Amino acid sequence: MNRLKTIMLLSTLTALLLWAGQAIGGKEGVWLALFVAAAMNIGAYWFAHKIVLRMHHAKEISHHESPELYAMVHSLAQRANLPMPKVYLIPEQAPNAFATGRNPEHGVVAVTEGLLRVLDRREVAAVIAHELGHIKNRDTLIMAIAATFAGALSMLANAALWSSMFGGGRPSEEEEGGGPLAGLLGVLLAPLAATLVQMSISRAREFMADEAAARYSGAPLALVSALRKIEAWSREIPIHSGSPATAHLYIHNPFSAEGVSRLFSTHPPTAERVARLEAMAFGRAYAA
Repeated sequence: MNRLKTIMLLSTLTALLLWAGQAIGGKEGVWLALFVAAAMNIGAYWFAHKIVLRMHHAKEISHHESPELYAMVHSLAQRANLPMPKVYLIPEQAPNAFATGRNPEHGVVAVTEGLLRVLDRREVAAVIAHELGHIKNRDTLIMAIAATFAGALSMLANAALWSSMFGGGRPSEEEEGGGPLAGLLGVLLAPLAATLVQMSISRAREFMADEAAARYSGAPLALVSALRKIEAWSREIPIHSGSPATAHLYIHNPFSAEGVSRLFSTHPPTAERVARLEAMAFGRAYAA
């Protein structure tokens, strides 16, 4: 169901792009924005993991520096049929973790010092299994595709806004079925809708990684207790490095907000994740 949801959401982003491009700039606007956004996101796909690790002051650790953690990652990677990812330690006291890397052959698992301090061994293993699930499911690639479409929509909206400010416009608006109202709606609504869809894709991928973690670790209830601890501690100890732009990488959003901002959350509510994992643990169907 989560894979189907991801496909449907990506299709929605495609439809939004086509609609907004037709309304704002015609076919030429669609292709130009898509080309530029794709170029930007391809660059991010190849180099973003290095930038993110540097932003968080993460340090690669070897088997000799942390034999227990390294052995745990190696064992879980074998269960997931993945190459051994690089292991990084983040100098943050808030318990959290993320995965990055452009494909499974270049996977990276990064954990905070706080995660190793607050969680017990089974909980740490469940969190690492979740991150390996992201690597296995190629979530970095999926989110790069989603970002490409969302970026193209934002660029179309910005171009239309500047064009309207300086009196520009398409000479063939009436012939192509567009108009000022359609263009205005595209400027206002398309980027917002694209952001919401992008966040929905991220939330769907979190459910898939939770399911993978339950399989690889064999302990869905360990991930339940880990998520509860991480959520509780995140209210007490914030992440100081990084930025909200990296929130989707973490197992739990360290920059979460309340109220309307939840619409733009990169993660599903912890309570819903817990309910799904408990249903898996006790062999019952999850009732959405």
